Amino acid sequence: MRALRTPDERFDHLPGFDLPAHYADVPDQDGETLRMAWVQDGPADGPVVLLLHGEPSWSFLYRTMIPVLAGAGLRVVAPDLVGFGRSDKPAEIADHSYARHVEWVRALAFDVLDLRDVTLVGQDWGGLIGLRLVAEHRDRFAGIVAANTGLPTGDRDMPAVWWQFRRAVEQATHLDVARLVQSGCRTRFTPEIAAAYDAPFPDETFKAGPRAMPLIVPTRPDDPASAANRTAWDVLTRSDVPLLCAFSDGDPITAAMEPVLRATLPGAAGREHPTIVGAGHFLQEDAGPALAAAVVDFVASLRTS
Repeated sequence: MRALRTPDERFDHLPGFDLPAHYADVPDQDGETLRMAWVQDGPADGPVVLLLHGEPSWSFLYRTMIPVLAGAGLRVVAPDLVGFGRSDKPAEIADHSYARHVEWVRALAFDVLDLRDVTLVGQDWGGLIGLRLVAEHRDRFAGIVAANTGLPTGDRDMPAVWWQFRRAVEQATHLDVARLVQSGCRTRFTPEIAAAYDAPFPDETFKAGPRAMPLIVPTRPDDPASAANRTAWDVLTRSDVPLLCAFSDGDPITAAMEPVLRATLPGAAGREHPTIVGAGHFLQEDAGPALAAAVVDFVASLRTS
């Protein structure tokens, strides 16, 4: 597998995000390795919160949440998915699959970092990957915060707005990553924030990951990932892992998933699920401190229950 690595200087002077990057190699599943990056903060012995971003963002998205979480005594780990952020970028769209992304995150979180009693915070693809990990490694997780995400199987059609997004990514000669993230936010980016979202991608050759992700979302019942996702649903609907839904009030892509998760996952029962107001799809960007406060309260409830 041929992989590209973004030059370090592309990440100089990131606004509000000065945490040092950490790196480790994980198997690329083709006989070589890929370097994955993550940032961390908070006490080493604090309850672990694993922040998983989605498409086409990176851990920069969590920059206003990390200080709140770390300040509450939580150990925060925020990886960059393979193909994004400071992590290596497989150069071909075909290098990316749902199963590979699940395995890459698993290898970093469990084999490298040996994270245990983890509270997952998953948004967008962070939930698609994270919910699979919870179902397949229940013993590693203490709880789930689902924030504008889901676990599609291809048995139901995706919303029209999602298909519009997929077509835009497929047809774009130049994929404007910052613009894509901006389109999912209610707040307006400064030039510095837009540049930070573009930073991982010096040119089009680095963008196989953002181009691949919409293509590997299961959209039909016989998709390569559909069976594994159905199995994950079966496990999760019989699991007692505590679940908090913290969806925004302005995301047409994932809004329909919130009532499904709340109704079908036993760990959601008997819990007050906050709505993060004034936020779009990327609620971490629009209302990060509010989402972080909900995560802090949820983790505290797990410690006292």
